[in-house]
Amino acid sequence: MRFGYWMPVFGGWLRNVDDEGMEASWEYVSRLARRGEEIGFDLTLIAELFLNDIKGADAPTLEAWSTAAALAAVTKTQEIMVAVRPTFHPPVIFAKQAANIDRISGGRLSLNVVSSWWATEARKYGVQFDVHDDRYARTREWLEVVNGVWCSPSFTHEGRYYKVDEAVLEPKPASRPRPTIYAGGESPAAKEMISSMCDGFLTHGDPPENIAPKVADMRARREALGLPPMVFGAAGYAIVRPTEAEAKRERERITDVSSGNAYHSYQDWLNNTQLEQRVSLEDYSVSNRGLRTGLVGTPEQVAERLIALEEAGLDLVLLQFSPQLEEMERFAEEVIPLVNGSHTEAVAA
Repeated sequence: MRFGYWMPVFGGWLRNVDDEGMEASWEYVSRLARRGEEIGFDLTLIAELFLNDIKGADAPTLEAWSTAAALAAVTKTQEIMVAVRPTFHPPVIFAKQAANIDRISGGRLSLNVVSSWWATEARKYGVQFDVHDDRYARTREWLEVVNGVWCSPSFTHEGRYYKVDEAVLEPKPASRPRPTIYAGGESPAAKEMISSMCDGFLTHGDPPENIAPKVADMRARREALGLPPMVFGAAGYAIVRPTEAEAKRERERITDVSSGNAYHSYQDWLNNTQLEQRVSLEDYSVSNRGLRTGLVGTPEQVAERLIALEEAGLDLVLLQFSPQLEEMERFAEEVIPLVNGSHTEAVAA
């Protein structure tokens, strides 16, 4: 199991808590990235939204790709996974920028390709917003162009969405054959695109019994296409406390929907996604349905859950905490050794 964490570019993950003590600033995220490396986290995920859907559309949020470039220069070991939405980035220009960041990082860049869901944000930024299946059709073609210019000396393409004439991209990314491409989605259109075009599948928060069939389905799709195995990751919001009762009290606090005012994007999100399960307003209180993963309890309980997630097929967990730095320290000290220790015991047995 690899341990990743979401970079808090929105100033937190809770829609009912105004100030989580983790401001959306370069000072905070750079400190967090350096410390994350020191305490054993393998990866950081930088989300991309130009408006803040957690704290409110008028709240500060950091731009993902300039932040990633800066973090690439001040870190040494962490994989830097950055979300990218094709409708906001012309593919050849994006490929050039991403290749440059990958070289700055020494080959540590990866992509989380996201097909946009927030129609209001697209309208405010003057960007075309496609209906659901069209977004995945665009994403497929966008990836064809990005991959083409990364891997070919010269690339020409004429499709429904993009036209490229003898594009040359040098230098190429440091990663070989290309930076890892992750994506997530629950609709048939999403699964078809991801299984054929991407290297990793990501899901929102879910328990092991829901993740296992998703992994099995995507593995079967890859095998049918004759492609190499994928890697699998899931989001999770972690609450680690000395007692189960303390952890439950914290969960109740952060899902109290009566005390927050940043649920403005909830209906927009539901209208523009195709989900396999209903998402309640309480689920939406925490970003990316992270509480559904079940990482709430004592260190031993959370470690046991992580081992179950790994047995269900996960290779990577992408964690959120509040406050981020302090809770990452606790998790690294109290939970990661238990998970790693379970593997040592299994090998010894």
